[in-house]
Amino acid sequence: MVINTGELRRISVFDTTLRDGEQAPGNAMTAEQKLDVAMAIQSLGVDVIETGFPAASPTDFKATRMMSEQLTDARLSSFCRSVPRDVEVAVEAGGIERHQIQLLVTGSDMHLEHKRGITREQAYAEVRAAIRTARELGVTDISIGIEDASRGEHDLLRGYCEIVAEAGATTIALGETSGCLVPAEFGDLTHTVRQWLPAETVLSVHCHDDFGLAVANTLAGLEAGADEMQVTLGGIGERAGNAALEELAAVLLYKAAHYGFTTTIRTERLYAAYQVLTRAIAMETPRNKAIFGQYSFATQAGIHQAGMLARPETYEYLEPSRVGRERSLLVGRHSGRGILAHLLEQLDVPATPELLDELYHDYIASRTGGECDELSVVRASLAQRFARSAGAAA
Repeated sequence: MVINTGELRRISVFDTTLRDGEQAPGNAMTAEQKLDVAMAIQSLGVDVIETGFPAASPTDFKATRMMSEQLTDARLSSFCRSVPRDVEVAVEAGGIERHQIQLLVTGSDMHLEHKRGITREQAYAEVRAAIRTARELGVTDISIGIEDASRGEHDLLRGYCEIVAEAGATTIALGETSGCLVPAEFGDLTHTVRQWLPAETVLSVHCHDDFGLAVANTLAGLEAGADEMQVTLGGIGERAGNAALEELAAVLLYKAAHYGFTTTIRTERLYAAYQVLTRAIAMETPRNKAIFGQYSFATQAGIHQAGMLARPETYEYLEPSRVGRERSLLVGRHSGRGILAHLLEQLDVPATPELLDELYHDYIASRTGGECDELSVVRASLAQRFARSAGAAA
């Protein structure tokens, strides 16, 4: 492994939970809920929060206005088609102070022909007109988001880069919209586009998880020279979702020296922010999801528990408190006598072989399914049991 010993490069974090995440099925929120989630995301230390699509929805218009009035640290970004009216509505909703206008452009001939029905020249003319409108309204922070860039022809993509350079747009975002690339491919694309852009232009990467590679592709893009990652809390988003903010933040917390870059995300607040989101959209959490999964920091297997009781790091590389979680040991069919001896020690009860055998039969061996109990529940049950025994003996 090559360890980077130079100065760490700071990566900007662009959160699109309230746009790409919220537009996916089942994730719709009220304007008030979007504001609550935005405030929680801002507390994490993200750089930019995408508010939604103001021209497409009165709710997004209202939410954008509310966020522009109440967010104090993160900048806003509003999603717009490359249509002057969309830009006008976005500015009406969020003003121009600390407000980025993100213009969607079509990044592949497939999309131009089959979705838009327009030529490359028409697409270029659209974005030029939209940039001109934004400039006339006083917008200084303009991002060009290239949809389906991962399947875009290089000469088409280079044309957008030239427009960005000419018009002085501040950011260009590469959309891995269909989640079709592997990390080496996306890294190559990012490196190529970086060469076409002025040094001062921010290169952002926006990856989807159709192959389960959104986080890996984002890291590949950052290694290849991208300055910003577009992410969502919990990885929510279209189809299989987007690159998960919490996963990338955790990787860069632990592996900053390896990659040579880092973020300013306050990782210990991640889970609390996620809980605000799940309440807003009534989303259930999978048992095994990285960082946020119900049992991401839990174990019931006896071999694992033996190691964890001796030293948590034996099986727990990622420390739960650093991402706002707590460690959980469970008693279930796969547990062993070691966890029972641990509980007895906590209760100041001698762990004789006979007692361990009895408790093992009652609490572990007799289980037929995979159900498990929190350690605190079993501890309370044992405490009651020994209290009754002591009372009977008296």
